[in-house]
Amino acid sequence: MKKTYLAIAALTGILASCTGEKTVETEAIETTEVQEETSEWISLSDGATFDGWHKYGGGEVGKAWKIDGEGAIYLDAVNKDGWQTGDGGDIVTDEEFDNFHFKYDWKIAQNGNSGVIFYVHEAPEYQYPWNTGMEMQVLDNEGHPDAKIISHRAGDLYDLIVSSEETVKPYGEWNHAEIIADHGKLELILNGTTVVSTTLWTPEWEALIADSKFKDMPGFGTFKKGRISLQDHGDLVYFKNLLIKKL
Repeated sequence: MKKTYLAIAALTGILASCTGEKTVETEAIETTEVQEETSEWISLSDGATFDGWHKYGGGEVGKAWKIDGEGAIYLDAVNKDGWQTGDGGDIVTDEEFDNFHFKYDWKIAQNGNSGVIFYVHEAPEYQYPWNTGMEMQVLDNEGHPDAKIISHRAGDLYDLIVSSEETVKPYGEWNHAEIIADHGKLELILNGTTVVSTTLWTPEWEALIADSKFKDMPGFGTFKKGRISLQDHGDLVYFKNLLIKKL
């Protein structure tokens, strides 16, 4: 009886293959593969709270950082008291990451400036995330004065490497960005285009830092594991769909 069942099952599989139809077993395998691929991505925001985040330097996320009805994290610049103040400030993930693929969406207000900083080493001797971590720039290229400085435009590896081409959308529109850091290989992707590609922690990398505004910051760009930070630059900015995959 067992041999008969196996023969029928095998014949069913052959017939399904010939007709192009999927068996229940095949569909189950494909569903499992999709679930495994999806499960590799970790959401850094639950869309309702700031669980997994804290203010850089310690303490709860300042009240100027809020979450809207669609689950997007935003900095309420209108109702905050100045730049980098107690009710705002840069925020960082509780967890540190070494090799990762991070993707997120952002939009900036008119004339706005912000950024996503990574490989942030949080310690008392470093006052800001950008004392150690490098930044993928978030900017209104058409309105903010920083856009006049090469390597300070949206998508740039801030003050280090200029984007290969400009793919940013106008202020008020969502941009999709990705940061891939894998054993020293770094890629920045903006709206589907790889705009920066480099290798970290090499003599060439050290030369880039020595020729930048970070040259007098001994910890900058040296750490191979760190937090991810959303920057308070005093302007209204939104972030959503924050997903990370460990490599």
